[in-house]
Amino acid sequence: MDKTTKIYIAGHRGMVGSAVWRALDQLGYSNLIGKTSKELDLRNQAQVNEFFDRERPEVVIDAAAKVGGILANSEFPYPFLMENLQIQNNLIDEAHRHDVKKFIFLGSSCIYPKFAPQPLKEEYLLTDSLEPTNEWYAIAKIAGVKACEAIRKQYNKDFVSLMPTNLYGPNDNFDLKSSHVLPAMLRKFHEAKINNASVELWGSGTPMREFLHVDDMARAVVFAVENVLPEHLYNVGTGIDVTIKELAQTIQNIVGYQGAILWDSSKPDGTPRKLMDITKLNQQGWIAKIDLNTGIKMTYDWFLENQKAIKTNIL
Repeated sequence: MDKTTKIYIAGHRGMVGSAVWRALDQLGYSNLIGKTSKELDLRNQAQVNEFFDRERPEVVIDAAAKVGGILANSEFPYPFLMENLQIQNNLIDEAHRHDVKKFIFLGSSCIYPKFAPQPLKEEYLLTDSLEPTNEWYAIAKIAGVKACEAIRKQYNKDFVSLMPTNLYGPNDNFDLKSSHVLPAMLRKFHEAKINNASVELWGSGTPMREFLHVDDMARAVVFAVENVLPEHLYNVGTGIDVTIKELAQTIQNIVGYQGAILWDSSKPDGTPRKLMDITKLNQQGWIAKIDLNTGIKMTYDWFLENQKAIKTNIL
């Protein structure tokens, strides 16, 4: 891939999109395109069509999505389903119609069945029922994976789907009503430390989760940009998971919180375990580099440096 190749990163201001932008920029890619949601509403088919007609990107990276944790998914099922379908369908179809060289679709490990064997292999997709607390988002992402597979199968185009495990890092969502578990915990422990208060966490603490620093995810996207991958779907992760309770203890230590942790077992745990089988992407030559302890320290440093933006929810 030439360093002057025109690359459009949808969702370039989000956690993943901004990390991908940084990674490509650092490698010398000089023709990157990004549009804010005010400049381009990806839910609007006409706007997306006009954008592709005007800009003619050669590579498209779909890092745009409506995302959130268990609470947000449970309370707003329709927008999590419909808005994600609208965003990805418009991008995939216009990329196909405009013959882009490469399309990279980013999804989530939640596409796999709730009780699938561990670790999660790509071939487990659609073999059983989904986790009810995030099935709306998962169904949209599954549709995106299958759309990319269909284009690849029918038209032999280089459309690839990357399914990351739980991501975290700079530009994450730290809003306690809509964030995922790691950033929510980090903010809770920090504020409890400042206010000398206890920390209340959802569930039993027994489910196991795998976490990938967003800079490692960005490297996986760059890897997919620079290489022709032989299959349509790849898991992206570390291959290592921890219990939610272990995660809480790690964050507690990094933040330096000395108070009590209260577990509310009346709240849902979600999927018991989600560990990705990353064999396929590892065999192609990509591997994660940032361990969890180092990654959380990096994220906490970023969090401390961006307190004003986080508190006013302007990220």
